[in-house]
Amino acid sequence: MLRLNRRRFLGSSAAGLVASALPMRSFAAGSSPLRMQASWINDGEFMGYFVAIDKGYYKAEGLDLTYLPGGPDVIPESTIIAGHADLTLTTPDTTIKAIAEQGAPFKIIGTEYQKNPLGVISLASKPIRTPADLVGKTLAVPPVNVISVDAMLKLNHVDPSKVKIVPYAYDPTPLIKGEVDATLDFVTDVPYTIEQQGVKVVSFLLYDYGFTIYNDTVVVTEDVLKSKRKELVAWLRASRKGWNDNFADPKAWPPKFKDTWFKGSGRTVGNEVFLNEAQKPLIETPKGIFSMTEEGIDANLKALADVGIKGTRKMFDTTLLEEI
Repeated sequence: MLRLNRRRFLGSSAAGLVASALPMRSFAAGSSPLRMQASWINDGEFMGYFVAIDKGYYKAEGLDLTYLPGGPDVIPESTIIAGHADLTLTTPDTTIKAIAEQGAPFKIIGTEYQKNPLGVISLASKPIRTPADLVGKTLAVPPVNVISVDAMLKLNHVDPSKVKIVPYAYDPTPLIKGEVDATLDFVTDVPYTIEQQGVKVVSFLLYDYGFTIYNDTVVVTEDVLKSKRKELVAWLRASRKGWNDNFADPKAWPPKFKDTWFKGSGRTVGNEVFLNEAQKPLIETPKGIFSMTEEGIDANLKALADVGIKGTRKMFDTTLLEEI
């Protein structure tokens, strides 16, 4: 097994170094510093944390939280390996692959999304509602997700060779123009963008058709887990309160952050409201936000095994969740 070291992991992409250069912005005046690296730019995907900061929940837990926004040049795992953040949000496929293949000292201690929001989006005028509907169609897929799509097709007894897969650059224009039949993207976001152009869409989640993985999993290094366990439990508790408040009225919160968190993003408040409402059923769970059940963990491990990523139960630590 290749052992992961800082040079090897950060060297996998120059973007890892870009992430470390991002300015840190600190909030609250608590006594215990904690640094959080988000997985993407400031948008509705992270509403719960913005609400928790706004309501002073981290400060009430004795935390001095530094929130680091992500972006296309940020590799979340690299920031915690480099020590620039204490915790980060990732996808379980990249994290578990790094643990299994490179010996990365990571632990998954919670998950924001119970259901991954990645799905197949098509025009309502030419709807693709199930994997079987993709036969004979052209599907635009980001290169990083091709393996996942192949696994989803096979799980649903669809021959991948009967679906034409072309590269996707996160621009729905080819779908709108009819150059492709469907795209693979977040169903919580892209439908709004397309429908603003007067075009209706339909979608389905890969999760609902066998590719059962979480998203925005909360990941820390083993060292941070040992040295900052109390702070991590406090972060989970405060963040859960923020998410609960957010979902109590998902239309109300995005406008409050128009000139702060969302300033300069190029996105409208309407987009953030749409995202916030669409993600609610994918994040909420009866056992509390961030929860990971044994059934859920097993489903993740099975789905990842289907794409050749061999994970184990010990890569997940649910004991912190038991304390909140």
